[in-house]
Amino acid sequence: MSTERIITVQANQLPLHCPTPEQALWNQHPRVFIRLTAGHPARCPYCGTQYQLAEGAASPGHH
Repeated sequence: MSTERIITVQANQLPLHCPTPEQALWNQHPRVFIRLTAGHPARCPYCGTQYQLAEGAASPGHH
């Protein structure tokens, strides 16, 4: 059984950072921004949570 956490992100949730606002305060680590592109999931370097862009969601350019 896998305990890996995978979160699907919508375009309106970008820019994305981990931990997300939904996480309990006691369970947070330093905020890190996660860069997502379609078809390429990304992992948080602190907690290992994997994020992926929802299918059909366009990833805006990062500046």
